[in-house]
Amino acid sequence: MTRRHLHVFCGLLILTIVMLPLLAQQGAQQGQWRAWAAETGSTGYSPLDLINKDNVKNLQIAWSWKFDNFGNTNSETTPIMVDGVIYFPLSPKRTIVAADAGTGQTLWTWRPPGDEREDRAARTYARGVAYWKNGTDERIVTITPGFRLMSLNAKTGLPIPSFGSNGVVDLFEQIDNDYKGDLVGRIGNSSPPVISNDVIIVGPALTPNAPSYHNVKGDVTAFDVRTGKRLWIFHTIPRKGEPGYETWLNGSAEYTGNAGVWGPFSTDEQLGYVYLNIEDATNDFYGGHRPGTNLYSNSLVCLEIKTGKMVWYKQLVHHDIWDYDMPPHPILLDVTVDGRPRKIVVQTGKQAFAYVFDRVTGQPIWPMPETPVPQTDVPTEWTSPTQPIPSKPPGFDIQGLKESDLIDFTPALHQQALDLLKESKLRYGVIFTPASLANAPDGTRGTVQIPSAGGGANWWGASADPETGFVYVSSSTNTTILAMTKADPPATPPPPELPPFAYANRGGAQFPTIPGGQGGRGLSILKPPYGRITAYDMNKGEIAWQVANGDTPAAVKSHPALQGLNIPKTGSNRQVGIMVTKTLMFAGDGTDPMLDAYDKKTGALIAQIPMPGMQTGLPMTYVHQGRQFILVSVGSANGQGPQLLAYALPAAPAAGGGGRGGRGGAPGAAAPAAPGAPAPAGAAAPAAPGAPAAGGRGGRGGQGQQ
Repeated sequence: MTRRHLHVFCGLLILTIVMLPLLAQQGAQQGQWRAWAAETGSTGYSPLDLINKDNVKNLQIAWSWKFDNFGNTNSETTPIMVDGVIYFPLSPKRTIVAADAGTGQTLWTWRPPGDEREDRAARTYARGVAYWKNGTDERIVTITPGFRLMSLNAKTGLPIPSFGSNGVVDLFEQIDNDYKGDLVGRIGNSSPPVISNDVIIVGPALTPNAPSYHNVKGDVTAFDVRTGKRLWIFHTIPRKGEPGYETWLNGSAEYTGNAGVWGPFSTDEQLGYVYLNIEDATNDFYGGHRPGTNLYSNSLVCLEIKTGKMVWYKQLVHHDIWDYDMPPHPILLDVTVDGRPRKIVVQTGKQAFAYVFDRVTGQPIWPMPETPVPQTDVPTEWTSPTQPIPSKPPGFDIQGLKESDLIDFTPALHQQALDLLKESKLRYGVIFTPASLANAPDGTRGTVQIPSAGGGANWWGASADPETGFVYVSSSTNTTILAMTKADPPATPPPPELPPFAYANRGGAQFPTIPGGQGGRGLSILKPPYGRITAYDMNKGEIAWQVANGDTPAAVKSHPALQGLNIPKTGSNRQVGIMVTKTLMFAGDGTDPMLDAYDKKTGALIAQIPMPGMQTGLPMTYVHQGRQFILVSVGSANGQGPQLLAYALPAAPAAGGGGRGGRGGAPGAAAPAAPGAPAPAGAAAPAAPGAPAAGGRGGRGGQGQQ
């Protein structure tokens, strides 16, 4: 080897070594899925391609894990997979399950202790768990509905004795609480903790529609992964003397609550930063008791993982009165913008914007000017004169309501929609048009909000392709009516420390529909699609493609007003979870119980895989013993309970096998399942590899909320 070749080789070797940590964050690695959205950068991407556009149509159910014995509730769970074992939680108790990645055979289960605090929990959804390993020390970390942080031995399911108090950290004792009421049922958690740089970070979730504007604050806490010792706390609502306190006028930071992080969030392992997508403050639709812009509610906040020190922040909605929080996980990507490499973070949200920042500095990649917006005329309410509106990329769904957004298959239908909207006496306008009175002096009966308070995008979030810089997001096109009515005095006078709200969102007009459908179901006056999937090229800040998610629902096809018309596919107003692989993008169908596979470059539909129920959790994928699996949770339908499905390509039946484990042992204890034990009553045993998909198209399952 010549000296020149040696220099080139050494240079390439150094570059490879430097790049390995970076690549480790850009999607799932080594055929595993070690975090809720693939890795802590939350791309939802795996480079696997054993399942590809040529064979994806042949996917079949390899095994299923039924949830019947655990409360029979629809589950939003997405498993992780590490070293041949999948780990996932189950609603409503957040039982933790470890199962064989190849067969679904239960290895162990663990259940939280049963007590009033767990039974009255603010949130019972179970979306995922976190994993940590150091040598032979492997742990699964979860948060119980009753807001207890748990560390379990990943091999046995038993609590780690050296963590907290016998494996438990009481999170009630770790927040800086100034709430005057009972914490039970007021604060909890709904998304998995995040572990990065040996630090566990916990985002809280609070009860929506609080009865008082005095509420629990959504402090974010961080703990040593080995001991459970609290390392830092971040006050999402600043305390007196802290930066941001001045944005809460009239001292309203003293009593206002919420501003938690109820959706999943992300970290940059190499930079040592955590990115928090903070929700709105108490309450969702009225904020007269908290005048001001209200930092750090509705903000994307970047903190140092080790210390909790703020690096940068950007408030995306000032003084939120639309419930426009950002539950989708921030996505970390490396792209090239105008010929320059950029480390970016992409935050989607209910308001259907994709906000894009330099994740090191917090500077917007494209201009994001403060833009004047309509102001409130509701007595005692406060509105910000401006909101930050991204110049790029464009929104991924309808934002605000214009007459051009109304149905227009024929001029007559468009005119009918215009007439119905006028007759409704609803106000409408650009995004961030505020609520109005349910019976206003001008005769109007509320304000149309679009996207609705449910989004746009919600906790399902978006996924990305680190190889191309594309981001894919699912959205729902729907409305909320904002109509303020003076709140009725409570039947039982509340204690003076918990005063009620002045206004409630009720009593307005309904958003009109064109009558005449089956069962009295009207046709939306909005122009379809009613649900869509959007692909962004984040190198350019442009929409690469956009498709309707799902076929046209039967109630729309059969509506008398559309008979004889050739209408395009409309999709359904349903958000879904997305996963990206080397060549494909997978998403739950918006209309029918199917898993759809798309060409990720063009949006062309490649295949539709039948499922026994509608998707309820994000899809994930991994390789086990040379075979690629795709797992997705589905809801109840056609007499079948919710279940976790494992899809794979046909393979020769393996010798042996075994059934599923049971419910586990006594509360708070792990229960190993005997290898080859029969499936318990009411639970389906794993299907033989290559078995046909069970249940066909099935009925439509429910869609979880926050």
